[in-house]
Amino acid sequence: MTDKKFPKDAMRVLKETSRTFYIPITFLEKELKHSVASAYLILRAIDEIEDHEELTNEMKYDMLLQISDLFKEQFNNDKYLQILAPVKDKMPEVTVRLSEWIDACPNKTRTIVMDASSEMAYGMAKWAKANWDIHTEADLDDYTYYVAGLVGVMLSQLWEFCAGIKTDRDLAIGYGRGLQAVNILRNQQEDYEERGVSFVPDDWSRDDLFKYAESNLAKADIYIKDINKKSILLFCRLPLALAHKSLKAMKNGREKISRSEVEATVEEIQKE
Repeated sequence: MTDKKFPKDAMRVLKETSRTFYIPITFLEKELKHSVASAYLILRAIDEIEDHEELTNEMKYDMLLQISDLFKEQFNNDKYLQILAPVKDKMPEVTVRLSEWIDACPNKTRTIVMDASSEMAYGMAKWAKANWDIHTEADLDDYTYYVAGLVGVMLSQLWEFCAGIKTDRDLAIGYGRGLQAVNILRNQQEDYEERGVSFVPDDWSRDDLFKYAESNLAKADIYIKDINKKSILLFCRLPLALAHKSLKAMKNGREKISRSEVEATVEEIQKE
């Protein structure tokens, strides 16, 4: 079977659902671009289930666990739509069209993407059932691994498979964790007020969470030193630069960086 032409509509949905990663994905060369774009759409599809306000934690657990199993075999869209049926009308386009993102993924890299998707769905299910009840740093590490660290691992597998670039697995996890920790800091109040969820371990202050983010972003800084292909380096550097700037802004009492700062950062990265 030959790879199909990558659908333009997939890039439209990606742009609408993941602005942070849309631009860096466009930096990548064809096979990686299509692989990573498909992966982010698939992961965003299940992320929308985990985050959905109208689903109970038990519903999220059951759905995500079943979807995790679907990813382990030839994906059956009929079964998927059956799982989604009770809440399909409440789900965004990116979730309903999951099978299309799988079909769009290049045949050569699909196993890597599906394995990561299955593992993430399992981890999301586990933490939804636990109501994201985080008490220790080990809990936080486990949660941030499933929702972000394993994305770093998946990307590293794609870098090696498509471009022969080997990177350190623990540093790849740190890359993902660092970006997620910045998101947790940015959304800390909103998560607690709107969802009743806190991702902060017991007895940790906000300063401790900043230290956690900084420690993992430091690993991310080391991680990218092993990458010697410009297109992949650009992909990795942009989200990392935005994370560093966001962290600095929050330390200075700002909620987030401005759109103009984002645009300036994109230009800086492209010039370097």
